[in-house]
Amino acid sequence: MTTTSRGLAPGGRLSSRARSAVFSPLEPTGRAEAVTRRLSDAIALGLLRGDEQLPSETDLAEKLGVSTVTVREALTSLREQGLVRTRRGRGGGSFVCAPADAATSVLRARLRSFALGELRDLADHYAAISGACARLAAERADDDDHARLASGTERLGAATEAGARRRAEGQYHLELAASAQSPRLTREEIALQSAVGPVLWLAYADDATVTAACRQHERLQQAVAAGDAAVARAAAEDHVAEMFAAARALHREMMSG
Repeated sequence: MTTTSRGLAPGGRLSSRARSAVFSPLEPTGRAEAVTRRLSDAIALGLLRGDEQLPSETDLAEKLGVSTVTVREALTSLREQGLVRTRRGRGGGSFVCAPADAATSVLRARLRSFALGELRDLADHYAAISGACARLAAERADDDDHARLASGTERLGAATEAGARRRAEGQYHLELAASAQSPRLTREEIALQSAVGPVLWLAYADDATVTAACRQHERLQQAVAAGDAAVARAAAEDHVAEMFAAARALHREMMSG
């Protein structure tokens, strides 16, 4: 994958460090289901894009730390779910079939299915992980990380469609996790985004909410760039708290309607 002069992946694609979390070795208990879940989460979150070619079965097995038989079984499951297609012959391989952006109506139904206590618990977990990532990013991020975070905020501010805004927000948080240089925290970020992320970002259909989110990103980035771990952590936790507040308000509105 080529990069620009700022070290950014073209077209808003993830950095190599963030992508490495997607293809990092699985826990020892990982089996075909774990491979399927890892890749399906990445597809659902937009980390792997439509028509993107996956590494070969051999390369996937090596990256994920499983056998090629396990990878083959997972790809079969992904094909059955319509998330991957495989083309044989020259130029063949397995390609991502990203579904259309998860419709807002589907996400609203998912939000409605949460009890408020459950949603708050997930948001608390997310705040803890995001805060830890921000603290470590302030201690470890380099110039390329700073540039990627700034680019992520620019992408969020420029997005005009709700799905694009949710994807931009998800990528921003993943780059923040990658800047912490902790593969385990990055994988936890991916898992949390899969569990609750797009639901927390439902309010991003509103322009004022996106403007406020960009300001929160900028506060966070300034703290990371300054190496101020305490302020970075507080900024990240405040940001997640704001996302939860917006989702809670929408939840109450839906339940009373």
